Amino acid sequence: MKKRQKFYTENQYRIFLQEYEEVLEFCKTNTFQSSSPEQEASLRARHLQDLLLDKILATYTAGEEINTLIPLLEELIEKYEIRQKKLAIYEQAPKISPLAIDDWLDQYEECVQVISLCILLHRPDLLKRFVILMDEAGYAGDDTLYEDLLRKTLPNRYDVDQWYHDVYTPLIQAIYADSKEKSSTLLNEYCKQWYPAFKQAPWHDTHLQGEDGSYVGYWAFEAGAIAFLYGIDDSKIDHMVYPKDLVEYARNYQPTNASQVARVDSGQPCSMTGYWFTPAQENSRRHFLKGETMPSFSDSKWGETIWYWSGEE
Repeated sequence: MKKRQKFYTENQYRIFLQEYEEVLEFCKTNTFQSSSPEQEASLRARHLQDLLLDKILATYTAGEEINTLIPLLEELIEKYEIRQKKLAIYEQAPKISPLAIDDWLDQYEECVQVISLCILLHRPDLLKRFVILMDEAGYAGDDTLYEDLLRKTLPNRYDVDQWYHDVYTPLIQAIYADSKEKSSTLLNEYCKQWYPAFKQAPWHDTHLQGEDGSYVGYWAFEAGAIAFLYGIDDSKIDHMVYPKDLVEYARNYQPTNASQVARVDSGQPCSMTGYWFTPAQENSRRHFLKGETMPSFSDSKWGETIWYWSGEE
């Protein structure tokens, strides 16, 4: 196990895992202070979801194998669904979002982190389940980065030229830059200004708390997802918050069982009927039949054409 950020120690990770199990046990027999059973259920659901997200971050930061994140992500999406249902009952608002992404920068960041994990771990099924919680609350078609993260892997997304939070401007510009070099520069710029932009986030500066603190890692997963989806060269990016090995995992993904789908190079036969996308061309998502030859875009500024699975719908 090789840790992925210098601030995290093996002892911190060990303490986190121990306390994680202790909190789960505590929650089985104790209730949260609240004014009603509905509020208690909502607070409990939020706490357990937040705790699991921290476990995913800690697992990745500590240097565990990337495959170990997949079952945790599956559980996390379920936790968000539970959180939304309990919050909806408490607030008496059936379509309420579990995250207020327009008002709170840290909640928007949490949203794009989860979306990006679904993308980089090649789980469009989980992505669809998570995004519906946001879409039904009215967030569909409102934010450029949100939509640009989704348009490659989900059908019928929106083309929108506005976004909620200025911190994401360089990352959005990296998608639409007129040269490969400029896209890389903007991606790097985004990574450099990412951490300072989150001074108000509850996790900011937690690495200064020492061994007993709550630090579990700082990760701009959305930067990695955009680099993967849009074929941006990240070879010169070595900033701590950039998840480079997770991006490489996404680019070289190999399924763990026969029911999953890997990438297909251009010129090779399609391995499964359904939708595929390639970073080599904008708006590339299209339907292929099994056995159909995957096309190449020789004039692409992003280089070779590699197709990635995008679901059956």
